[in-house]
Order: sequence, then C-alpha cells, then structure tokens
Amino acid sequence: MADRIPILRMGDCLLVSVQVEMHDQLALTLQNDLTEKIVAARAKGVLIDISVLEMVDSFIGRMLGNIASMSKVLDAETVVVGMQPAVAITLVELGMELPGIRTALDVESGMELIRELIDGQDPDADDQD
Repeated sequence: MADRIPILRMGDCLLVSVQVEMHDQLALTLQNDLTEKIVAARAKGVLIDISVLEMVDSFIGRMLGNIASMSKVLDAETVVVGMQPAVAITLVELGMELPGIRTALDVESGMELIRELIDGQDPDADDQD
C-alpha cells in the first residue's frame, strides 16, 4: 500500500498539505506525483504546508530542495509554509541552504508570495546578484 500526500488544485496553483510525518519513500512519491501534477495542471505555483512536520533529516531537506528545483524547471514557483522552529534549526544545523525554496509563515502569506512571484514582482529582487 503506497502512501500519498494529496495535491489540491487552486486555480493555477497546487496546494500540498503534509499531514503526516514524512519518511523517505513518501517524499520520493510526493516529488514524482507533484511534478506530474504541475505538468498536467499547467500550474504556476506550488505551496507546500509542512506545519505538521516536527522533524526533518537531510534526505527530506534535499527532497524539498529538489521539488523546488523541479517546479522551477517546469515554470512553477514554490513556497514552503508552516515550518516549525525545530525544523528550521535542524536544516541550518545540517548545513542545508535549500536553494530555490521560498518560505512564508502561513498559507495565506504563502499564497500572497506566490501571487507576487507569478505576477513578476520578485519580492527579493534586491537580494539577487
């Protein structure tokens, strides 16, 4: 029996709400399902809510980074929301920079950020080289 994380479509965006602790196979399945869904839905944005996750390891961190990179290649912006302080601390302690991942505190802020990104208003334009 293969576990799957539901991927919901909201207009031109996809919403992924992780409601269980993530293990390696589930992360790989999500990566595959999400890339297929981005193409099928012609999604421009992907919002991943990880507020339930209390722990991550380097593999899960890399998978989040891979998802963001694959989404970008498929012309979709990715925003991760709801990161617990312990998760952020762990990712920093593991030395993970997670390029391509933008974060927001909650789903509402994340959707606003995705809208800005899709509309071409890069909120971090001053931070770019």
